[in-house]
Amino acid sequence: MLERPLRYIAVLASAIIVVSFALFAIDETRAASVQSRAAIAAQEVAGSDPEAAAAVERLREKRHSAVRERIDDANDVLTQPFSGLVNRSQSIWMRRAVPSILALLLFGAGFAFLARFSKGSSRPRRGGGGSSAPHVAGRV
Repeated sequence: MLERPLRYIAVLASAIIVVSFALFAIDETRAASVQSRAAIAAQEVAGSDPEAAAAVERLREKRHSAVRERIDDANDVLTQPFSGLVNRSQSIWMRRAVPSILALLLFGAGFAFLARFSKGSSRPRRGGGGSSAPHVAGRV
């Protein structure tokens, strides 16, 4: 009963995380310019200053389409529990990759495991009955 929704959640969460990271990687490799380095520096400052974080978010919203922004926002929600582990890292790649990998493990593999577990525990076992001996018809 819970197998299908859990499987859909696992696939959807994994797809969001992978697509968001891929788009991030494309942006970073395409824009190795001074402007990109300034944005990365602003993100490093934003980690400790809430107003700077809001400014970086507004800048990101201007550069990206509405669909891209929704993907990034969903990714931010999914990776938020793990972002504190690497928020002091100097590498933007490390700050994106580690939370993404951990979120994939939790939401992708974790929900897929729960879906398989719910499938196995929600259906009756083969053979029915409580006896371990096979039922033979016609014997008295």
